[in-house]
Amino acid sequence: MAATESGCDHYVRNCSLKAPCCGKFYVCRLCHDEEESHQMDRFHVKEVRCGVCSTVQEVQQWCQECGIKFGEYYCHICHLFDKDKKQYHCQPCGICRIGPREKYFHCLKCNLCLARDLQGNHKCVENVSRQNCPVCMDDIHTSRIGAHVLPCGHLLHKTCFENMCTTGVYRCPLCMHSALNMEEFWEQRDEEIAQSPMPSEYQDATVKIICNDCQARATVPFHVLGMKCISCGSYNTAQNSGLIQSLPPDDQPE
Repeated sequence: MAATESGCDHYVRNCSLKAPCCGKFYVCRLCHDEEESHQMDRFHVKEVRCGVCSTVQEVQQWCQECGIKFGEYYCHICHLFDKDKKQYHCQPCGICRIGPREKYFHCLKCNLCLARDLQGNHKCVENVSRQNCPVCMDDIHTSRIGAHVLPCGHLLHKTCFENMCTTGVYRCPLCMHSALNMEEFWEQRDEEIAQSPMPSEYQDATVKIICNDCQARATVPFHVLGMKCISCGSYNTAQNSGLIQSLPPDDQPE
C-alpha cells in the first residue's frame, strides 16, 4: 500500500524501516511484504529513516537529528511505531497487541491474548492461534484483525465470523460444530417441520445420523428440512446412511 504523509495505510508513523533482508526502506513490514517476494523480519530491523529530515539512524522513538517523534507508541522489541491504540507488548505472544492491557489476559494453553470475559469461560485448544484462519487462510496470531473464539475453541478472524453470520453459515469450518447459540433457530425449525408433514410414503421413513454438536448417533425420522438429534435437540446433523423406509401394512412379511 502507498505511503501517506504520515505513515502508510497500515500504521501512523514518521519513519520508514530498513529491511534487514534486502536493505530497502519501507514504512512497515506489511508494505514490504506486499511488494517483495519474501517476508521482512521486523524483530531484526536495525535502522530507520526519518520521514521529515531523511536521517538514517538506529531504531529509536525520536529522531536524533530533528527531534520528531516517530510514533506515539513504540515497542523496542517489535520495532512497532503507531498512533496510540493502548497497545501493549505481550511477552508470551511475542508481539504487540491492541489493548488496553487490563481488558485482556494471555491463555497459556491457547497461547493467545483473549478478552477478560473469556477467562475461565472458553474451551481451550492448545496453540490454537498458531494456524491460519480457516475462512480467509491468513495468519491469526500476528494479524491486526482481532480473533473470535467459537464455542468449540477454534478461532476465526472477527470479520470472517461476521461475514459467516451474514451469509447464513453457522458451523465451524474446521469441526462443523455450531458456531453460535442456535436454540431459537432450532425451535423455529421444529415449528417449520410440524407445519410441513412429509408425503404419506415418507412419513414412516427414518435415517441414521451423527450430530455435529454432541457427536451422538441415532436413527431418527427423515424430513427434508432437517433431522433432529434426539440427544441435544440440534439440527446440525449429518446423514450417516441411506433412507430406511418402513413397509406399508399390506406389504409386511407374515
